[in-house]
Amino acid sequence: MTSARPGVVECEAVIIGAGPAGASAGAILAEHGRRVIIIDRAAFPRYRIGESIIPYAWFPLQRLGLVEKIDRAPCTVQKHSVQFVALDGTQTVPFYFRQHIDHDCARTWQVVRSAFDQILLDNARDKGAEVRLGLAARRLIREGGSIAGVIAADEQGSEIEFRGSMTLDATGRDSFAAQQLGWRISDPKLRKIALWTYYKGAKRDPGIDEGATTVAYLPGKGWFWYIPLPDDVVSVGIVCEKDYLYRDGDLDLRGMFEREVAIQPWIRTHLAGATQQGEYRVTGDYSYRSRHCAADGLLLVGDAFGFLDPVFSSGVFLALYSGVMAGDAVHHALSAGEFSAARFAEYGEKFRSGIEAMRRLVYAFYDTQFSFGDFLRAHPEFRRDLTDCLIGNVEKDFDPLFAAARDFADIPDPLPHGRPLASAAAGVSPR
Repeated sequence: MTSARPGVVECEAVIIGAGPAGASAGAILAEHGRRVIIIDRAAFPRYRIGESIIPYAWFPLQRLGLVEKIDRAPCTVQKHSVQFVALDGTQTVPFYFRQHIDHDCARTWQVVRSAFDQILLDNARDKGAEVRLGLAARRLIREGGSIAGVIAADEQGSEIEFRGSMTLDATGRDSFAAQQLGWRISDPKLRKIALWTYYKGAKRDPGIDEGATTVAYLPGKGWFWYIPLPDDVVSVGIVCEKDYLYRDGDLDLRGMFEREVAIQPWIRTHLAGATQQGEYRVTGDYSYRSRHCAADGLLLVGDAFGFLDPVFSSGVFLALYSGVMAGDAVHHALSAGEFSAARFAEYGEKFRSGIEAMRRLVYAFYDTQFSFGDFLRAHPEFRRDLTDCLIGNVEKDFDPLFAAARDFADIPDPLPHGRPLASAAAGVSPR
């Protein structure tokens, strides 16, 4: 990248964040021949949660040229299905993706995110993106009403200006730009909390079910995830209301976790004899959306724009989906030499629409009166639509599905926010 003066780095696009969204956008831009730089405060590989990949992530990964590489990578376990377990430990028949779709995407993966994200970042670098790690974004550069780049600091505190025609925020749940601009808005009904850890030597189901994702219910629509990983390790976590998790105020994280394991028979049986590894981790306020997806010279990608409760494992898929889409959108903006927020209206609508489809499904899941089984018995004609939404086929029109589901659950209206700043200011009506 060119340097106009000391402490200043110039490029066509600067990406803040080297996770799946940023690495995907950077790879696409570099593939288009653009001068792109990716910065991140972390050293890679680094730890992340979000280890289960849904089938339609295959398509952005294929666009990135990574399906075969990930298939061979030692950081993955083959995932063919999802299964649900009732409060009494009764297990459903696994839902096999191949029964719904005859495509290579029907066989997906559980992944160790540190290694998976490293593959994505190496791919961007191999395609020509410059990657600089150990640089923490400090503040956006604003000039004449537009975003002109970002100021970042190294580990010694020395600041560097990264200037580009476009700045892409891919900082994940840190939501760097949305936080600086006051855009981040929590989803009012999805303020859950998660507590998780890892086990060595836990029970795995036999054969093709070995890599299945299991969702095991807890009282009040809380739930466990159970995700088999390589090297005989299983990721196990709880998602629930904060008041439920902290109902015994004197328990530490281990105590709370072990209390919930004792409640859920399937989880208790599968962890019997296994060895807990590492720390117990907790995070909260899972679901949010940015008021806008873009400003002049700025585009939000992946979790930096919005995040959903992880019950349907949508996070990595939405990061990859939006990252590839953002890479193409920014390339076209660079070709046109036009970087207004309004130029990214189509990007915003596609991304919002995809998130909204899954958001409505998450609301149905947490509705205490809702049962997927009851709904499908009443409306078998929507089985395919429901499954398509679950596996990430988010570009379909799901309005008929959720119109019917309103008789069974409190399905939310689409959130009005998330459009580009200019479009929102012009009074574009909600979809």
